[in-house]
Amino acid sequence: MDDIGEGFIHICYTTEDIMRRIGLIVNPIAGMGGSVGLKGTDGEAYERALKLGAKPVTPRRTRDFLYFLKDKDEILFLVAPGKMGEEYVEGSGVKYRVVGDVGDETSSEDTKRIATEMLNEGIELLVFVGGDGTARDIYDVVDSSIPVIGIPSGVKMFSPVFATSAKAAAWLLDAFLEGVGTREEDILDIDEEAFRAGKLAARLYGSMLVPDSRTLLQGAKEASNVTASVEEEKERIADYVAERVEGGVLYLLGPGTTLRSIARRLGVEKTLLGVDAVVDGELVGADLNERGILDLLDRFGRAKIIVTPIGGNGFIFGRGSKQFTPTVLRRVGRENVIVVGTRDKIDGLDYLRVDTGDLDVDSLLCGHMNVIVGYREEVVMEVKC
Repeated sequence: MDDIGEGFIHICYTTEDIMRRIGLIVNPIAGMGGSVGLKGTDGEAYERALKLGAKPVTPRRTRDFLYFLKDKDEILFLVAPGKMGEEYVEGSGVKYRVVGDVGDETSSEDTKRIATEMLNEGIELLVFVGGDGTARDIYDVVDSSIPVIGIPSGVKMFSPVFATSAKAAAWLLDAFLEGVGTREEDILDIDEEAFRAGKLAARLYGSMLVPDSRTLLQGAKEASNVTASVEEEKERIADYVAERVEGGVLYLLGPGTTLRSIARRLGVEKTLLGVDAVVDGELVGADLNERGILDLLDRFGRAKIIVTPIGGNGFIFGRGSKQFTPTVLRRVGRENVIVVGTRDKIDGLDYLRVDTGDLDVDSLLCGHMNVIVGYREEVVMEVKC
């Protein structure tokens, strides 16, 4: 037994060698500004969010993603340390190895450095948990060298590299492991300071590869149509909503130009990208956060939420209006949600979507809803979660 035979080479494989290497990086502060009405956590906004009582949202998003993965046994996750990934995979049943190191306070530079280390370790796909800002940081390192999957956890997520939910991100990774192809999708650069001031300014930042599944990836936000006919539609929608308004009821108006038309018809001005409250033609709250909404619910009792879907991806909750938290939505109830939208926007959607971060609340909202598209005109649309 002193030789195996000439011409044979003995190769020793470890378990790690035959597993699929997937990177996982979490932005621990992403999305914290949403419930407190800050519309982001870049720069000083993070400290403001903490003072207003904001809580992390990425831990739950990450754990939901890991829970719904089907092919856990064949994956080795290379994860960022501590609260950038390691804390959430512990006890999840997945195999993982920590890459890099971080301090107590994390930054975009940590994201970029660890992403670089993961690329050098041979990952074949990178999962990141965050918003558009995190997507830009990942792009700066990855470009189109490997595919990525974004788990939506920010306040503003307009780039179509994000899955429609944490659960959909898990299914998307499963599809990639099973051999689905890839395609390029855009990364959008949103001016956060302008966004906080009520202006949506975006430019193309770059593009990255994603697993090719149009049902699991969100669509890109489409620009609002400002033709005369569309403006007339908004006015007709506003007339119909105003006609149905009940006395003594709190109306919570979500973001968007259609909701601004409704507010004006009710005799008030509203913040374009915020949540405002009206009772009997009086503005009782402007640019509200979750706490402000809950206080008004305590004060007035009966309430209705009016929202319009985001053009291009159909989200009515979970994108851009994080002030409507799962707690708020439970209090108001599905039966008191009113959806409005111009025909050009609605005709471009196959269905409506919700992604509140709470799977039980998402399930409550799923089904079919009427959408007001004109004066005494409604269509029925499916709501998917």
